[in-house]
Amino acid sequence: MITYNKIKRYAVTSIAGLTLLTGCNKDWLDPNPLSFYTPENTFVDAQGFESALAACEKVMFSEYNGDGMAALTEMILSDIAVEGTTDKAGPQMDIDISLLPDANLNNTDFTRVGWYWTNGYKAIQYANIIISRIDQGVFGSDAERDRILGQAYFHRAYWYYKLVHQFGDVPFISNEVTEARTDYYTTDRWDILAFLKQQLEWAYTVVPDAVDRGRVSKSAIGTLLIKINIALGEFDQAISIGREIVASHPLMTQRFTSNATKPNTNLMHDLHSVEAKLDASNTEGLMYIVSYPGVQGSVRSQLMRQLLPRIIGVTTPDGATGIVYTPNVEPQYDINTTYGRGIGRARSTNYYQYTLWTDKERGDMRGVYNRDSWISPADLWYNDPALKSRGNPYYGQHLIKNPAMSVEDSIRAWYQWPHFKTFVPDPLSADWYWGGETPMYIYRSAEVYLLIAEAHYWKGENALAAEALNIVRRRAGADALTAGDVHIGAIVDERARELYFEENRHIELTRIAYTYAKTGKVCEYFGRTYSLDRLSGPGGAGSNVKQEGYNFYYDWVISKNNFYNKGIKHRWAEYKLSVHHILWPVPAAAINANTKGVINQNIGYPGAENNVPAARLDLAP
Repeated sequence: MITYNKIKRYAVTSIAGLTLLTGCNKDWLDPNPLSFYTPENTFVDAQGFESALAACEKVMFSEYNGDGMAALTEMILSDIAVEGTTDKAGPQMDIDISLLPDANLNNTDFTRVGWYWTNGYKAIQYANIIISRIDQGVFGSDAERDRILGQAYFHRAYWYYKLVHQFGDVPFISNEVTEARTDYYTTDRWDILAFLKQQLEWAYTVVPDAVDRGRVSKSAIGTLLIKINIALGEFDQAISIGREIVASHPLMTQRFTSNATKPNTNLMHDLHSVEAKLDASNTEGLMYIVSYPGVQGSVRSQLMRQLLPRIIGVTTPDGATGIVYTPNVEPQYDINTTYGRGIGRARSTNYYQYTLWTDKERGDMRGVYNRDSWISPADLWYNDPALKSRGNPYYGQHLIKNPAMSVEDSIRAWYQWPHFKTFVPDPLSADWYWGGETPMYIYRSAEVYLLIAEAHYWKGENALAAEALNIVRRRAGADALTAGDVHIGAIVDERARELYFEENRHIELTRIAYTYAKTGKVCEYFGRTYSLDRLSGPGGAGSNVKQEGYNFYYDWVISKNNFYNKGIKHRWAEYKLSVHHILWPVPAAAINANTKGVINQNIGYPGAENNVPAARLDLAP
């Protein structure tokens, strides 16, 4: 049996070969006769194709791990968080400036929008190599061949699903690229989704559910297929697939793993612990990012560093240094290994910290009323040993927000966070503030229930929508909803409660916006209808519209995100968002280098005046 570690090592040499296939110098296309790892020698059997699947998984891993990971951009350009690093100019706060086609779109100090464009197509290339070369391989059985091809279809669809909700109409590349090309054309997003649906429907029948942790399973394919079906308006199919998945993968409703015996924890701590994601008894996980927390050289997740506030600068009311992370801190006042050391990169909004949690969620283990699950700076302590040695009365007391705290420090240093979701110990280091390596969920059954609820909502079946929502809410300890409680806000709220740092929040809000515009269904939450022809605003290459009524994404975010709707300012920037930010700018470098074709720019950004009608796909079976 091929182990995952072997596949990862094999992938390193294979990927080195794959990068040659996209070079601009044609000589790079000639295989080196001294190299064993040419594509022709690599993609000949199951092991070779597994290496390309591992390369796809590596891109998936990179989105959610490391300093300034790309997944933060999806949070920051939504309702639940904003950029919190207020010590410099440049980070994505004034989105009118940060998201321009020729801006630095792939930098941890600015934005990671460009990361998705570059790495999405990188993963698509890896998947396309499998798809293009599958019939050249020798496999142990037809089932093995079909399983690998089905998993490649998933990876290609996974990234195209992201791209069409981030960038709209994008170039569709269906085959392996073996030489430099400058003749791409933008393809209609609806055709891309319809094409992916066809392939995923086949993959859903040939990929088994019983696969190694971290590999693509039948249920992972099904979950992505549900999302695409909803996007295309195929709500009955979405519900049918969803019910198949949850029947095979029930929610975890009882305490499990070693966390069950730890004080001040609950089922949510169990479910989101490192142990739970490695536990074979976990029936809820459908697709994972794999990792090996105890292996030297592993990549730290940095979850605690990115998501927690930067409390190191909080002083005592009398102005003394109050917090340190040094090893000589008294254990009862330790912060480093109990919570981590944040830098406030993804600052939670008031919506996510407060208004999301109503009286119906007072018993919710996921929410702010549960002080084991959520932590505030006010729950931590002044722990600098120098305070104790000087007899300062604040030593060992809980932190106090100074009324004179600057706007910058308030944004970055003082907000609550869901501790049960962010805590990742690091067994290989005393500096736990980074957040150690951990497996992560990509899809869980809980999200499938929420997708089922949403599909029922689109059909006007609010009682059935409430029933699906309540399965997730009941497990968390929240009060049940009735049919009368169901509207799009109830569904979007529940996703925020359940899927923090799991879902791509901007993408899912954009998907809902497209569905409203495509179906013409009245959005009862705002009392509006939307249309596809004005989704990004009234048009014009440089339009900058901040008027509600064009798309659900903008209306929702501007109604919920207190930073964008109040225009909060600090010395470096003012938080701004516009209607056209529902879609992101295609990097100018990609457009300019494509000299023999046309890649369209999205409405509202410079360059959109050069757009041409999007190409269509032949969707014949």
